Amino acid sequence: MRFLTQRRRFKDLTEQEVLALAISSEEDDAQIYRNYAQQLRAEFPDTAKIFEGMAKEEDGHRQALIELHRKRFGEVIPLLRREHVAGYYVRRPVWLIENLGIERIREEAEGMERDAERFYLTAAQRTQDADTRKLLGDLAAAEAGHQRRAGELTDEHLDDASLESEEAQSKRQFLLTWVQPGLAGLMDGSVSTLAPIFATAFATQSTWTTFLVGLAASVGAGISMGFTEAASDDGELSGRGSPWKRGFASGIMTTVGGLGHALPYLITDFWTATALAFIVVFIELWAIVWIQNRFMDTPFLRATFQVVLGGALVFAAGVIIGGG
Repeated sequence: MRFLTQRRRFKDLTEQEVLALAISSEEDDAQIYRNYAQQLRAEFPDTAKIFEGMAKEEDGHRQALIELHRKRFGEVIPLLRREHVAGYYVRRPVWLIENLGIERIREEAEGMERDAERFYLTAAQRTQDADTRKLLGDLAAAEAGHQRRAGELTDEHLDDASLESEEAQSKRQFLLTWVQPGLAGLMDGSVSTLAPIFATAFATQSTWTTFLVGLAASVGAGISMGFTEAASDDGELSGRGSPWKRGFASGIMTTVGGLGHALPYLITDFWTATALAFIVVFIELWAIVWIQNRFMDTPFLRATFQVVLGGALVFAAGVIIGGG
């Protein structure tokens, strides 16, 4: 709370401080664009060129603002950053955005320019001082120019073929990093836990015991699958992406797959819980078939044979063992 009370209000800033704030903001934005370019250069070189060009544009505007400050106020620029001013727009951390994909990064860049333009326009409307109003209006026009220049850079570096190639690469990366490990985890969790859960169910006919076994099997399998996926491939040569992302997707989906048919045993009536678990298993197996067919281009009949038949055999093994 003490930090918040020490933040300056924008209306209390002098013209020199507004100019200093604009300079530091331009410097921050240029660095953000360079970070985006570095993040994307290996897989999306054309988009990386766009962000490099935008960073140079920000550098140019920063230099123009510095020259204006030198002319009006001298060499010493006050140390003022966006976090020092209440109500000033903030930027999301680069690490938060860079993990969300190329389209999210492009959207964030567009939002950065819109935020800056909107803030300067709003601030210009609120001031009664002619010089300050002109200064803020010029800054808003500069940010609008950034947006136009970003569009020009996109046209320059991203033709239809490059854009199509990057979109295909982005889709492939999503499949390799998230869908494939998640699907493997869902299959393992849904199928491998069938036997212990239903064997326990028919052997004990205790819904609480069955739930505890299912919970333990699901969580244990999720931890095992997650660490196995993360340790099996660092992604450098295979291009499958971050091992921790893949491990997270695999571990979570393995746990979800097992819990799906364990949760019905929270119901105290054994046959009601078992009937509901049967329905959940049926839905799980066909959901896996659909995901394989939709995202992994696995022929529907092959996916059905692999998943449904395999799951049915494991399920039958659990029931027979437990019933015996």
